Amino acid sequence: MPEKRELMARHRHSVFIVPDSYYAFAQMAAHLVFHGMGVESTARPSMDDQKSAFEAANHLVSDDMCIMVPDGDQFVLAAACLCAPTFWSLEEMLGRPLAGLHGAVPGGDPMLASRITRIFKALRKDVFLERFNWTVQFGGERFTPSSAPMKAAMLKLSPEEAARKLYLRVERQTVRSLDYNGAVLFTIRVSVDPLGPILANAAYRKAFETAWRRTDTALRNYKGWPHYEAAVDHLLVHT
Repeated sequence: MPEKRELMARHRHSVFIVPDSYYAFAQMAAHLVFHGMGVESTARPSMDDQKSAFEAANHLVSDDMCIMVPDGDQFVLAAACLCAPTFWSLEEMLGRPLAGLHGAVPGGDPMLASRITRIFKALRKDVFLERFNWTVQFGGERFTPSSAPMKAAMLKLSPEEAARKLYLRVERQTVRSLDYNGAVLFTIRVSVDPLGPILANAAYRKAFETAWRRTDTALRNYKGWPHYEAAVDHLLVHT
């Protein structure tokens, strides 16, 4: 929370965007947070301090919150507080449809965006869906709109030195209907932990190595894993 609040204070224009036309959607998302946390109406943050309810809600939870709204046959990113982006920029992606937020995943389902859109449209009130994904990164930063600085820093180090600074980044995502004009609240919570200590556990190491080795080459390139190959190999051999 301290890290998130600092980013919202120092880099607000980069991590918090709520266009006027979507203010009502943001208010609904804030209401869900306040209600879920048991914050009484009389105790909810005042709107007189130039903070929207959505901004106040984001000061209470560590998860990032993105609001997806229906636009024809697709959903677009309408508003968000995004303090832990996994290699994408809120400023660049705002207003884009679901299929345009990330590049096509090699070997992935070409109809995935359509399937997710159908899921979003069918969400029932008070039903949450949850999924996880993971990757490896250099350093323990959560605010990572680009992976380029990490890759550049690794080039200056030996595999052994880089291995000591490898982290496992796990992203937990949830979706829930806002029950307002078909909009969906998409939340993101990122956990970043040193990879070395994780691999010291034999069971975790086996599971990680299996997933790491068996990932398709095209997908590995998409994730940028070749940049981490030598450092990860060093950990797998010497941990």
